[in-house]
Amino acid sequence: MSDDTCDLLCLDLPKAEALRAALPPVDALQAPARAAQALGDPTRLGIALTLRDGAPACVCDLAWVVGRDEKLVSHHLRRLRAAGLATSRREGKMVLYALTEPGRALVDAVAPAWSAQ
Repeated sequence: MSDDTCDLLCLDLPKAEALRAALPPVDALQAPARAAQALGDPTRLGIALTLRDGAPACVCDLAWVVGRDEKLVSHHLRRLRAAGLATSRREGKMVLYALTEPGRALVDAVAPAWSAQ
């Protein structure tokens, strides 16, 4: 038998039924799944960590901090915004980015011990 499956049927039906009833429908899990997926790229995670500890920040600052081209950072910021993890606001000629509350919570859950040096 495989090491990752039970050798016998040991279903705790009351527990399993209660858990199944409490589980949101698959379509309700789409947004959180997209949000979690958005942090799956190392550059996006670096940008999100930087925003957590240094928001608001512009693309120029973020690009310098993560060591990536501004166009690439802009692309990743669009992905973070599309996933609901970041927001932007224009101040004159600058666009400043920050994490949303769900974005901050997800970044804290993914990388709680990281801090800017």
